Amino acid sequence: MGIVSQEAILELQALMDSVEEPLNITFQNVHQGFRAETLVRFLKAREWNVAKAHKMLVDCLHWRVQNTIDDILAKPIVPSELYGAVRDSQLIGMSGYSREGLPVFAIGVGLSTFDKASVHYYVQSHIQINEYRDRVILPSASKKHGRPITTCIKVLDMTGLKLSALSKIKLLTIISTIDDLNYPEKTNTYYIVNAPYIFSACWKVVKPLLQERTRKKIQVLPGCGRDELLKIMDIASLPHFCRKDGSGSSRNAENENCFSLDHPFHQQLYNYIKQQSLITEPAQPIKQGSFHVDLPEPAAEETEIAKSLESELQKFEKGNMLSKSTDGIKTDDD
Repeated sequence: MGIVSQEAILELQALMDSVEEPLNITFQNVHQGFRAETLVRFLKAREWNVAKAHKMLVDCLHWRVQNTIDDILAKPIVPSELYGAVRDSQLIGMSGYSREGLPVFAIGVGLSTFDKASVHYYVQSHIQINEYRDRVILPSASKKHGRPITTCIKVLDMTGLKLSALSKIKLLTIISTIDDLNYPEKTNTYYIVNAPYIFSACWKVVKPLLQERTRKKIQVLPGCGRDELLKIMDIASLPHFCRKDGSGSSRNAENENCFSLDHPFHQQLYNYIKQQSLITEPAQPIKQGSFHVDLPEPAAEETEIAKSLESELQKFEKGNMLSKSTDGIKTDDD
């Protein structure tokens, strides 16, 4: 790290030292004892501009206080049947760790339907996984390895990606905006696997719109990505949809499927949240209803990406319809 970078960290550190309650309390939940690493994340997100990084971090802390994010790990989604429905339609899980000790998160982009609950439940679930990662998993990994581990790896499964993805863009943009504003630079690398042709068409449109630092983090792997991913993790940590070429399924073997509610990661997460709810409100029955978080307005970059994706998917859909209608005419002529 260069002299300029060190100076920027020290300058931002001095600004954050003056932050008072309740912001400094929620800041502790953000940095988990790794203050310098946290400051670097926000500085990177704002191209090392100290004033912009400071504003971003303070805005993040205000968002946390206003939406009581510090309490979200004590707010289980109930009843359990509803939580199961959320898990079945928002496919995400943790399959293990890389050889460097980074948690490996798997995301079923193509097969997630987001159609079993309201937007607020999906946002709540997403933030809970973020907070559990940052407050439980990463500190535990740091302690185990004796060094700061503050980022993760994400493997994105595009199996099943279809034109119906158009209906998910709004929710995915909300989730992406929450991450960009409040959990910046938490992902070391994004690996994209099982990508169908429709992904390739969309990627060509989206790639030029991404910031360079984001583009550098994304790797599109051939097939299920097994061989490439085994260079950085053991097979036990490989997501189930990467186990063999042409597996084409994100819903096999429940004991290996990290999307499943029966997987150890989700069992530990849900039990942790239930235990925290009993500690914070021991005499109160667990309330039903989603944990409402103010949904952010997407940044200009996010909006442009969403519009470009919509446009490309619509073009793809028109092309498909034209192809079908041409096939129909040929059949009639025959």
